Amino acid sequence: MPSNPDGYVRPKDIDNRSTFWQRVQWRLEAFAWDWIYWAPMKALGPDRASNFGGWLFRTIGPLLSQHKTALRNISMAFPDWSEEKVRETAIAAWDSAGRTAGELPHLPKIHPYQGDRVEVVGAERLDAIRESETGAVMISGHFANWEVMAAVICKRPVDCLVTYRMLNNPHIDRRINAVRQAYGIGVLAPKGLGTRELMRALGKGRAVALMNDQKFNEGIALPFFGQDAMTAPGPSRLAQKYKVPIVPVSTVRTGPARFRVTIHEPIAQPRTNDLDADLENTVRNINAFLEDRVREQPGQWFWQHRRWPKEAWKAAGVA
Repeated sequence: MPSNPDGYVRPKDIDNRSTFWQRVQWRLEAFAWDWIYWAPMKALGPDRASNFGGWLFRTIGPLLSQHKTALRNISMAFPDWSEEKVRETAIAAWDSAGRTAGELPHLPKIHPYQGDRVEVVGAERLDAIRESETGAVMISGHFANWEVMAAVICKRPVDCLVTYRMLNNPHIDRRINAVRQAYGIGVLAPKGLGTRELMRALGKGRAVALMNDQKFNEGIALPFFGQDAMTAPGPSRLAQKYKVPIVPVSTVRTGPARFRVTIHEPIAQPRTNDLDADLENTVRNINAFLEDRVREQPGQWFWQHRRWPKEAWKAAGVA
């Protein structure tokens, strides 16, 4: 696997600040990644790797501290659910995360437009974005295997700059980005470091793609499942500034290493003389869209993330 894929961006100062022992730890983690995780999963093939990853995470996940976070999140989002249903959904979320890990080495085989592993619904909306030459802001969440969603966009092909969360370990970060490059996701920008790149892309009529479902401490507190959650306004602000549509994308797992990816109608963007109110209402609409998708497949969202503050848990009586 290439260790320095074309298009890979990582600020050097982040790694230069690391200590000697931290660099040793990174090397050990990379060794474990290659020989304990990657090689065995690669040998299994896509379906068996997906099944094994799901089993492994279902087994180990409930022993981790993140399991309590998932249980609290689900209990708060679905207050009428029984404890058994909450627990089953948390286990399903671990299964989905494990399958995603198992499928990662096999992404090049999960082609959106070749074979029967990915069904794409609404692909004509991608064609419209490409033909418009005015760009778009594409948003999604951590549903099923979200890597597949990016490939659906880029392999259509839409000229799209995709953001990603940079890992602390530079060796594993490069390995994952090499896989993305091989999968056809050729242009990547690290979150928090790619704002200028996103603006430059939109200014040239290109599309950009961002995840908009995780906690953003500097964001706007807006309802998500009835409780205020700090939500990133960046995608909405970009769409507002460049007057482009916000096109949401969702992914559903339909089987081992098999998916349905849907490109939806654009999110409504109010346009009045009150830009701040318009921005807030657009972010509300995005949250509503994401909530609807989670409700459709609650076991396929990443509940292990602390999306809400502890105060929201307390207000819901699940702290």
